[in-house]
Amino acid sequence: MEYKYRVVGIDCADCAAELAEEIRKIDGVLSADIHFMQQKMLFACEEKNHSVIEQKVFDIIHDDEPDAVITALHEEPKHLFKFNIKNIDCADCANEIAEKAMEIEGVEHAEADFMHAILRVQFATAEYTRIENELREMIAREEPEVEFSRYYVEQKIEKKENHSTQIMIARLVLGALLFGLSFLLTGITSNISTLLAYIILGYDVIYKAFNNLRRGNLLDEHFLMTIATFAALYLSDWKEATGVMLFYQIGEFFQDLAVEHSRRSITSLMDIRPDYAYVQSGTEFVKVDPTEVQIDDIIQVKPGERIPLDGVIVAGSSSLDTASLTGESNLRDVDVNDEVISGVVNTSGVLLIRTTKEFAQSTVSRILNIIEENNETKSKQEKFITKFSHYYTPTVVALAILVAIIVAILTGDINEGIYRACTFLVISCPCALVISIPLSFFAGIGGLSMHGIMLKGANYVEKIARIRTIVFDKTGTLTTGQFAVNRLLDSRDDEKLLKLAAYAESYSNHPIARAIQNAYQFEIDQAKISDMQEIAGRGISIALENHQVLAGNYKMMEENNVDCKQYIEPGTYVYVAEDGIFLGCILLKDTVKQDAANAIQHLNKNHACMMVSGDAKEICQEVGKQLGIDSIYGGCLPEDKITCVNTVKKDGVVAFVGDGVNDVPVMRSADIGFAMGSLGSDAAIEAADVIITDDNLNKIDITIQQAKRIIRIANQNIIFAIAIKVLALVLGALGIANMWMAIFADTGVAMLCVINAVRLLHIWE
Repeated sequence: MEYKYRVVGIDCADCAAELAEEIRKIDGVLSADIHFMQQKMLFACEEKNHSVIEQKVFDIIHDDEPDAVITALHEEPKHLFKFNIKNIDCADCANEIAEKAMEIEGVEHAEADFMHAILRVQFATAEYTRIENELREMIAREEPEVEFSRYYVEQKIEKKENHSTQIMIARLVLGALLFGLSFLLTGITSNISTLLAYIILGYDVIYKAFNNLRRGNLLDEHFLMTIATFAALYLSDWKEATGVMLFYQIGEFFQDLAVEHSRRSITSLMDIRPDYAYVQSGTEFVKVDPTEVQIDDIIQVKPGERIPLDGVIVAGSSSLDTASLTGESNLRDVDVNDEVISGVVNTSGVLLIRTTKEFAQSTVSRILNIIEENNETKSKQEKFITKFSHYYTPTVVALAILVAIIVAILTGDINEGIYRACTFLVISCPCALVISIPLSFFAGIGGLSMHGIMLKGANYVEKIARIRTIVFDKTGTLTTGQFAVNRLLDSRDDEKLLKLAAYAESYSNHPIARAIQNAYQFEIDQAKISDMQEIAGRGISIALENHQVLAGNYKMMEENNVDCKQYIEPGTYVYVAEDGIFLGCILLKDTVKQDAANAIQHLNKNHACMMVSGDAKEICQEVGKQLGIDSIYGGCLPEDKITCVNTVKKDGVVAFVGDGVNDVPVMRSADIGFAMGSLGSDAAIEAADVIITDDNLNKIDITIQQAKRIIRIANQNIIFAIAIKVLALVLGALGIANMWMAIFADTGVAMLCVINAVRLLHIWE
């Protein structure tokens, strides 16, 4: 049984993730999750042990978070709001906005997401208007260039053309021309050209530096660049000051372009959100906001429109483009009574759909929430960089002052000491790390999203990269979950055998009946059938053109004195007899997915693959042999599956792959849970760590390989950036490195790291 609690007072998302990990280790806990921003905790255990386990859970939380308040959750509060913070300069600026937001009365928690340019704010009171106004005033005061608005509001209006890129290009071109011209001129004209170039290129940096100084932020990159170039101007190195500012701005420009490209690539996924729905009102269809549509309303979707809500088709047929959700280009044909999910595009006929979910619970809303909040928790690399930058920059600034003093004393040249200190200041900004490491995870997770693979957070990437064992459910995961005729046994006449079985099963919607009808492929004339009887636990008896036809199991044949043998091969059997004479037997089996064997073959190279299922051991063995899986456990109850997963955990990280509906407890007991083809499953989306939006098993290996690439590129950026920084600092202290080398160690390295990170938008398949 699953229990829900509201938890207030946990410091950060990472703390929440660590606490959840500890709770999962408690004996009797089947699964546990703590959602930081939602301030919600869920854990599952047997009802009889609930009180004991609950106390242990509370003790774990209070040991680490003594001030945390835990209450049973009956209704989730609706005080979480999201705001756009467009044009935010850097991760540090975003974090400062979040810190200032938490100083506002009534704000319980605030967290800025630099990559998505979103500010998430948890309100402690219902004074929404007052708090929002104070947020707007605070941002206008602290970051005047940032555009603040309610999330989604911006997406409903026509966006204004953004000229900032064109303006920046014009500044760079004009500044570079004036800077180049200064080398051709002499005397005062050369100095004027250099100074004009410096002002054109650096006026925004200088403005931001003094604005930050007013707020007490002395270690901002703009402040450091301003001090360094001002010092160069003081030392009469005008051309060096202007050149450093030029190349700094060029580096920042391309760095911003790369980040913005990543943002646009991921933001394009947000286009799945419908802006309207046509709801039936009498004989007309009225255009309304999707949030206003109720369950069981009839909505109309025309060709070219996106389906706004989940539902069932009541009229019409069409083909649906699911590429925006699954990454697959193949169209899906739908007809009356077929279920459809929101976010996909209707490509042909007009559809009338009866809604089955409100917009907040629809597939598109759930997927958007995953995309928006997938970096709510940080990876180990991101946490390392956050801690590193807190100590690194102040340390380097202190060393810069120390170098200035020591060099001035040893050389007797104060100007040389100032110059070397300025070199230190230019080098000291950890931009390459602060931007490129989060961008690596952002781009990597975004690249997966564009292929229909949804990760719930950056903190899962490392675990995915370290997966040792992959445990598969069988039905619906490795197999289609649909019966198909495998072969005919002891048949006297194949065509007649299939015909009689199809007629006998023509009144049934059972999967076995549908499989036989599909195999027959001819039209069934039910007028020829009379005296149809369904015998519970046995089969069906019909009169067909004055002949008695029996279609059912072996017991049905026995009880009607039909002479036949009993088959023991794994599978489902339909025995057929006419007028007491045995005509043959139809063997049906669950069909293995087309890509399953190929997927298992690739995974077997580097991982141990297992299969656990509630089906008979013989059937499981047959499927496992067909796919190349050696470790097979059949006849498993849900608790048996959990035991299997827990047993192999000692060998390393364990992933469980299921259809997400019946496998929630075992999915949560694993280190990583994969839900296959489960966009419409509430249980899957909530329980799984990775959601593969279609049934493509090959995407498991793609996910693992991408996770390894993310870790590898993030580590590359960390090592490269720190190594270059340290080298530049040593050379700067010795007087070997000048400001030109310093600007490469800062902006140049940052740009290279960002370009390296952006590669993760492209998936290797």
